[in-house]
Amino acid sequence: MNQEDNASVNKLLQELEHHILNFEYGQSPSELYEPISYIMNLGGKRIRPLLTLMAYTLYKGDYEKILTPAMAVEVFHNFTLMHDDIMDDAPLRRGKPTVHEKWNANTAILSGDVMLVKAYAMLLNISPEKLPNCLRLFNQTAAEVCEGQQHDMNFETKEHVSEHAYIEMIRQKTAVLLGFALEFGALLADASDNDAKKLYDFGVNIGIGFQLKDDLLDVYADQAKFGKQIGGDIIANKKTFLLIKAKELAEGENKEKLNYWLNVKDFSKEEKVSAVTSIYNVLGIKELTESKMHDYFMKGFEQYASIKTPNEFAYQNLLNLTQDLVEREK
Repeated sequence: MNQEDNASVNKLLQELEHHILNFEYGQSPSELYEPISYIMNLGGKRIRPLLTLMAYTLYKGDYEKILTPAMAVEVFHNFTLMHDDIMDDAPLRRGKPTVHEKWNANTAILSGDVMLVKAYAMLLNISPEKLPNCLRLFNQTAAEVCEGQQHDMNFETKEHVSEHAYIEMIRQKTAVLLGFALEFGALLADASDNDAKKLYDFGVNIGIGFQLKDDLLDVYADQAKFGKQIGGDIIANKKTFLLIKAKELAEGENKEKLNYWLNVKDFSKEEKVSAVTSIYNVLGIKELTESKMHDYFMKGFEQYASIKTPNEFAYQNLLNLTQDLVEREK
């Protein structure tokens, strides 16, 4: 097999998906383990474990050795989703009933707990000399993801959230796991600490950019491409980057209108989305968000450009994948 075949994104994704779908989490009691298989089999882009495998291929070709540790990143991610869905009382995940809806909240909590245990068990496939450092970084990341979730929940009842606080929240809740996924793959492939750190920073900055793009798409996406309700964040008064900047910049009549829509209890969803979007347009919020988003993307790609890899094909694959994600419209 030549190097190009070995490192192709589709091949990595196919082998990863096969590994995930055929993994045995446990059998009895079935009520504990079936929800794990259920949420893991709902699909998704598998971006995080794919990033681990792709970072590994920057330095080594035998990525089959790390399929199980890479899968640990996806199991941890889905554990957080299972518990997030309970906290949000979300009815659907990837178009299917959430675990707590299909079973019940107590089952979802307990199955989620076991998922975290299984993620740690998968990490035991790492060689003994690398395991302590990888566990330390995994633990640090896991704690930050939970801290980010708590900050996000705290924001719901806060009148004022600063831009800095918001960026830090999305860094923890979303971006650090992308950074870890890349750093993890590099460390497993014996990359230099310097390269591993640059890949981590690349992932974090791209991750912050992704979340800012999500904020933007929620308001300005093409409904046909977006796949969910446009303006959901506006309807829920969610403190996104757009709303934070609008509250910061609005004056006079715009401030009065914004405050009205943030406080009114009985309203037409379409009217509220239209009114708040109009305020955003007047204040240039779309352009401000795009500028901030592109700053983080640019910073990330600059860090990626400075790493040293013996595999130019793998390097270009990872770059292309990330650029495709950056340019997505849903």
